[in-house]
Amino acid sequence: MKRTIMRPGGLPDSASTPVVTPLMPSVVYASDTPDALDAQYEGRAEGYTYAREGHPNADVLARRIDALEGMSGGMVTGSGMSAVAAVLLGLCGAGDHVVGGNQLYGRSLRMMAEDLPRLGIATTLADPTDVASVAATLRPETRLVLIEVVSNPTLRIADVEGIAALCQERGVLLAVDNTFTTPLAVQPAALGADIVIHSLTKLLAGHSDVTLGWVAAKDAALMERMRVFAVTAGFTASPFDCWLAERGLMSFDLRFERTQANAQRLADHLAGQAGVTRVLYPTRPDHPDAARAQGLLRGRGCNMVSFEIAGGRPAANAFAAAADGVAFAPTLGDVGTTLSHPASSSHRALTPEGRAAIGISEGFFRVSVGLEPVDALLATFDAGLNAARQAT
Repeated sequence: MKRTIMRPGGLPDSASTPVVTPLMPSVVYASDTPDALDAQYEGRAEGYTYAREGHPNADVLARRIDALEGMSGGMVTGSGMSAVAAVLLGLCGAGDHVVGGNQLYGRSLRMMAEDLPRLGIATTLADPTDVASVAATLRPETRLVLIEVVSNPTLRIADVEGIAALCQERGVLLAVDNTFTTPLAVQPAALGADIVIHSLTKLLAGHSDVTLGWVAAKDAALMERMRVFAVTAGFTASPFDCWLAERGLMSFDLRFERTQANAQRLADHLAGQAGVTRVLYPTRPDHPDAARAQGLLRGRGCNMVSFEIAGGRPAANAFAAAADGVAFAPTLGDVGTTLSHPASSSHRALTPEGRAAIGISEGFFRVSVGLEPVDALLATFDAGLNAARQAT
């Protein structure tokens, strides 16, 4: 073990090992000799050099996500969007063409609409629920298709298997963002995806106290290209955030089941309330993609519910203010229920006409359902709906 004058003791020797992964915040790692450092960089020895290039807490967390997704060699990044950027900017260049789902997360849409074209990468949006729509956008120079299993925020279900078959036939990479659904509902790589992405900030970590992403590719050469770009761009994940996320992951399966059960109850309850004009939840028979949801998600509805109320922005303001105890916050996956209003948050950059085209009105809300006692949750939403009705 390399020792220094300032820190001569190093780590204490121990015949036992910690049960919990230690937090290792060191930015730098000392090697014994230049030859030893060469061996690390050339892959002849395992080790760490500088935290931007990798550190133990990120690797421990990455291996855990790898196992959930049935993949290997994944990488943890500083945010979900940095994972998306590692894919789009690490694998695509000027002259390439990228197809994206037309209801991607707002910042992913912005990257597609503004940042990629600025760098000479052409982009087109297509309906991921319709393979023919995606096929119609493909060109000889199409490099990659990016979709989400369940769209944000309208909860439409992508035809992942159909698009995967199309991409394989055309020699196009398929990247799938699995944040909403998580690997407990679906494993995109097993359905033909080449690349899988997560915002670990959300349900996997689950406590709204970390900002992280994860990405993995089946092909090791593609993964290395993304890794090199991420290191160069500084998409480094904080060791402390990785440590917190690993801790949160220990209860992920329990949280998933409880929040999913609560979400089903909330969706069914909202559907019967005056003033609610639409409820979207994947396992409900009135969902536009109900049949696909049953097969693709194996009957899992997950923890997200979207709904629409009459009365526009005045009713939306009244609802959010009166739903006391539910955080009005543009996030998802927390242990507590959070309420998001896409028109004023994730999709505010779109024009009113652009939002209307994908089904987002001023009365549209997205709910990330948490672990609260479900009766208390329903009562809170009833209070909000009552206030919304009175506001109109």
